Amino acid sequence: MCIRDRYQRRVHGGNFCSQKMIRFILLQNRQGKTRLAKWYVYYDDAEKLKLQTEIHRMIVTRDSKHTNILEFRNYKIVYRRYAGLFFALCVDLTDNELTCLEIIHLFVEVLDQYFNNVCELDIVFNFHKVYGILDEMIIGGEIMETSKGNILNTLKNIESLD
Repeated sequence: MCIRDRYQRRVHGGNFCSQKMIRFILLQNRQGKTRLAKWYVYYDDAEKLKLQTEIHRMIVTRDSKHTNILEFRNYKIVYRRYAGLFFALCVDLTDNELTCLEIIHLFVEVLDQYFNNVCELDIVFNFHKVYGILDEMIIGGEIMETSKGNILNTLKNIESLD
């Protein structure tokens, strides 16, 4: 259980806040190496490692005939595989799964256009740019921008300042 949930339980007598949000985002390859992790809720390092391992194990062993949505603890994991990478979002049970799949797809499209046919090495060697792209789209676990053109224009403006 994360700090936010403990706080909500203590302050609100067990009633969790109804705010929908992304808990964390993971990009992992088929071997289980995490290439990008963005945490919007506090977890200690041991818990983060445990979550990454559990989620990778569940996603990789899952048959492709099943949906890309898993119930995990008190949350949902919405994931999508692109080439050799798994893009996974952990969201609240009440969040819309299709919106999450669209956000993953938008993120991949922006990465693909920004890096001109993105590959795993682009993410590894330009992780700061990938985090910048993600921060343009999602802030504090909330979706802020869904226009690919706006995101790419903002990134171009930031690069022109360097």
